Amino acid sequence: MTAGSLSERMLSDQAAAFDAMVAHPFVRDLVADRLPMAAFNRYLLIEGAFVDTAIAIFGYAVAKASDLDDRRKLIASLDGLAHAQMDYFRNAHAQRGLDPDPNMQLDPRVAAFRDGMLAIARDGDLADILTAMFAAEWMYWTWCDAHRDTRLRDPVRQDWIALHTAPEFHAQALWLRDRVDRLGTDLPVDRQTALVALFGHVQRLEIAFHDVAWSGET
Repeated sequence: MTAGSLSERMLSDQAAAFDAMVAHPFVRDLVADRLPMAAFNRYLLIEGAFVDTAIAIFGYAVAKASDLDDRRKLIASLDGLAHAQMDYFRNAHAQRGLDPDPNMQLDPRVAAFRDGMLAIARDGDLADILTAMFAAEWMYWTWCDAHRDTRLRDPVRQDWIALHTAPEFHAQALWLRDRVDRLGTDLPVDRQTALVALFGHVQRLEIAFHDVAWSGET
């Protein structure tokens, strides 16, 4: 990230939303090792389902990318989602004895995040998709990296932090940031401004999504 870059503007202009997400009560309680089991189980169910949506999102990105190097990187990202990420959630669900909960997926905040992100990928261009995924993955890497030395009693939670501080995940978050920056250099100011707003929009969707996991309130 270079001074004056598009990603820097996103993180600066949308700092309130970003900081609210990385300091969300879900995050606070998880790293303090006091998040109730039911709350983390809810998270496993709704986030596990979203990873399946993320596979479709990156699929749209592959289709909309015109550069071969971009496509190769995006295909590698798809592989990580379909294997490392999905394997984590499948194993966690099995260890917890969790079955899919269709009603939980119908919560308006869960649906808003899932359907909103999918709509960005379906209706937007590559810059929109990469911005949305940069918003999500940079947020996860930021707060997990800040707490990488936290020691939790629950190995499933410990593995979740490890998954998002792994070199492969960090490399992907960095690639998304740098690719957004390169795209930004060729975009008019009003288009850059729209992407900055999109970054904040995704953070607010994430906040509401994590509210569901943390509180369980509908």
